[in-house]
Formats: sequence, C-alpha cells, structure tokens
Amino acid sequence: MADAAAPIEVTVVSDVICPWCWLGAARLRRGAEEAGIPVTLSWRPFELNPDMPSEGMERAAYRAAKLGAERSDALDAEMTRLGAEEGLDYRFGAQTRTPNTRRAHALIAFASTQQLDDAVSDRLFRAYFNEGADLTDEAVLLACAVEAGLDGEHARRALADDQLAELVAREEERARAIGVTGVPFFIVAGRWAISGAQPAELWREALVELSGKIAAGDGAPEGQS
Repeated sequence: MADAAAPIEVTVVSDVICPWCWLGAARLRRGAEEAGIPVTLSWRPFELNPDMPSEGMERAAYRAAKLGAERSDALDAEMTRLGAEEGLDYRFGAQTRTPNTRRAHALIAFASTQQLDDAVSDRLFRAYFNEGADLTDEAVLLACAVEAGLDGEHARRALADDQLAELVAREEERARAIGVTGVPFFIVAGRWAISGAQPAELWREALVELSGKIAAGDGAPEGQS
C-alpha cells in the first residue's frame, strides 16, 4: 500500500460539462478512501463539443438534436440516480445552456500552476450541475475561481490569455495522441490508463494493486491499461 505521505497522482482527462466525469471522479475518491490510499487529482482538458459556438447553445434544443428529447430525459434521470449514490446532486432542470468550455479549461490550466485545478474543477462541476450556471459567462467563471482559492484579478487575466487557450488545444491533441476518444479518462501515476466512470469497488482494488506496483518500481507506458 502506498505511503500516506506520498499520494498517488491521478490525471483526469475531462470536460466540465460531462456528467460522467464528475461521477467518475467521485467514485475514484471513494475507492481511494475505502482502500486507505491517498490520491491527488490533476485535470486535463477534453472538449466534448470543440465546435460549439463561443456563446454556447440552448440546452434543450442541443440535446433534442443530438439525442432526442426522450433519450435526453432518460439519461438525465439515470445520471441523477447514479450521482445520488455518490452524494452528487445533479439538477438538470436548472440548466438552460450548453456552453463552449474552452475558457473554463483555460481557467483550470491556470489553476494548475497554483495546484488549485482540482478545487476549480470541482467548483465548475457544481456550478454547472447543481446551479445551472452558464460556463460561458466570465462573471460565473471568475466567481468559481475566487471561491476555489484563486486571486480574482489573476484569474481574469488568465481568461484573456491566448497562450492558455493554445495550451488547452495542445493538451487536447496530446490526449487524442495517446488514444483518448472519450471521457473521463484517468492516468494513474503517469503509467496506467483507466477509461470511464468505473465503480468505486474497481478503483479500490486497482489502487491497491497499482500502489504495490509503484512500490516495486513496476509500470506500463502511458496510454495502456
């Protein structure tokens, strides 16, 4: 089992509007807690809708076109049920917009320079799924940043930084280069890949096994499970 003083780092490739990503991270955290193995989460971008207009779209119309209204409602109900099992309160009825998430990812990238990407990601998930907030709204993004511990003025400058937007694009290209086609996608200790919102029980068993391999100096190339 891993030394409690040396948490296992897990990279989460994710989009902040992906309900499975929020659920998957919660299941990972529970599995780690049950295993008694500390983990730290770092977040990398993967836009589900990279061609989304910068202002986003009306959610009902977007979902109806993509899934059909009946399937959309069924999926929302299923996510609500699964989320409740992990203490997550999905309130899809509060959502009116499906946002473009490029600037949200730029904010997370900036937060990672201060080791606050986990806190910012969680706050953005809650803003979107609990509160129905529009993540294209700069005021929303800045409020989330400050609540997660970032300096508001620094966050505002980050949102205007073209280099951060370019970094997001490069990170997404890198994710695709290692085989990421959907999210959530987890990379454990830079060596092992686990795809999807796996049950907490799987995470508990996997972390016990992988912590042993880490201690023994074993490993697999990134992108392989």
